[in-house]
Amino acid sequence: MKDLSAYRIDASKPLRLKHIPTGSTGKFKNDDEADGELKAQRKLLAKLQEVMYAGSTNGVLIVLQGMDTSGKDGTIRGIFDGVNPQGCNVASFKVPTPVELKHDFLWRVHPFAPARGMIGIFNRSHYEDVLAPVVHGSIDRKTTRQRMKDICAFESLMADSGITVLKFFLHISQEEQGKRLQSRIDDKDKHWKLSAGDFAERKFWSKYQQAYDDIFAETSTPAAPWYVIPADHKWHRNIAISTVIVNALKGLKLEYPKSDLDVTTLHI
Repeated sequence: MKDLSAYRIDASKPLRLKHIPTGSTGKFKNDDEADGELKAQRKLLAKLQEVMYAGSTNGVLIVLQGMDTSGKDGTIRGIFDGVNPQGCNVASFKVPTPVELKHDFLWRVHPFAPARGMIGIFNRSHYEDVLAPVVHGSIDRKTTRQRMKDICAFESLMADSGITVLKFFLHISQEEQGKRLQSRIDDKDKHWKLSAGDFAERKFWSKYQQAYDDIFAETSTPAAPWYVIPADHKWHRNIAISTVIVNALKGLKLEYPKSDLDVTTLHI
C-alpha cells in the first residue's frame, strides 16, 4: 500500500464526507492479506522512530479524530505496538475544564505538542474546540472561522519548528457505529466504554458530518494535511494510517547523529 494520496484532502476541491465510502479496503480483500504488511510497517516505524529519537531534529504530531467508536484507541494499539514508549506521548482533549475555559482555547494543547525527537499522538485534539461548539451552536460563525485560522497558525508554527503534522479522520458509517455500540452493550466487559454522551451525540450525526466538511476545507494545508481514512474495517484503518506515517518519516531522510567520540580509541 504505497500511494494513499487519494485519502489526502485537497482543500481546493469541494468535499462531502457522505460521498466518501467508509468500507474501502484498498488492494487488500481481508485482514489476513493485510497482516503481513502491517507487521512490516510496525517494524519499520519502530526503526524510524529510533533514528528520529536519537537525532532529535524532527518530531511528528499525529491527530486522530472521528465519531464515537471510530477506533481512535484501537488505532494507537494497532499501529504503535513495538514503538519505544520513551519516544511517544499520547494526549486526549475532551470537554474543557473551568480553568481551561478561562484561557485561549489552544492554551491546554500547546504543552502537549511533541518535542523534536518525539512522536506525539492526540486522541481527540484541538479540533474539539471547534467541532462540538459548532454542532451545538455555542459559538458563532465569526468565532468558528477565527479558531480555524488560529489552528492553522498553530500547526504552521509546529511545522516551521521541525514537527510533521499528520491529521487523520477515521471515517465510519452511521450503521457501523450502531453495530459497535450494540457490541459494547452486549459484552459486559465493554460496558465501561459506554457513556450517555455516545448515544446523545449520535442524534447529531449529520451536523457533525457537516462540521467536519467545513473543518477539512479550512484546515487541510500543505503543512498539516488531513487524511480521511475509510475505517469500517479496523485492519484497513491500521494499515492505511501506518503507511502514511511511515512514508512521512521516510521522507524526512532521518539519520543517526554523529558521535563526538573517536571510537577507534575505545577499548573494553
